[in-house]
Amino acid sequence: MEEKEKIKSVTVVNETTELPMSSIQSYIRIINGVQVILDRDLAFLYGVETGNLNKAVKRNIDRFPEDFMFQLTKEDMNLIFQNGTSSWGGTRKLPYAFTESGIAMLSSVLRSKTAVEVNIRIMRAFTAMRQFLTANAIVFQRLESIEFH
Repeated sequence: MEEKEKIKSVTVVNETTELPMSSIQSYIRIINGVQVILDRDLAFLYGVETGNLNKAVKRNIDRFPEDFMFQLTKEDMNLIFQNGTSSWGGTRKLPYAFTESGIAMLSSVLRSKTAVEVNIRIMRAFTAMRQFLTANAIVFQRLESIEFH
């Protein structure tokens, strides 16, 4: 019940705050060639504690195969934060990364109005990024060939 109460109290706040697409896209990372959002970033977007999000997932772990969610390695974390300062900390558990399919599955686990609204925005952000990459694939190939010459 406590988790639901937290979600409800955050829902009121989030209903008045629009999450712009660019804000959501800034949380999407490419790790091992896969677009993902980290558990702590999803928790922030949904307005819940990271631990509560992960508890909900663990209660429904059969819904999250490896291609939906995976735990990062220390090497993954080093790659993510090699160009900046980590706000992750050093003694905590390694975060989980959720793929687009995993985030879609979260909508069946987190059932608040906020979770549904945020999930829709996240799915749209993934779609927009995929369309951008597809539309600019030729430009990226040209840039890559220029780098090698």
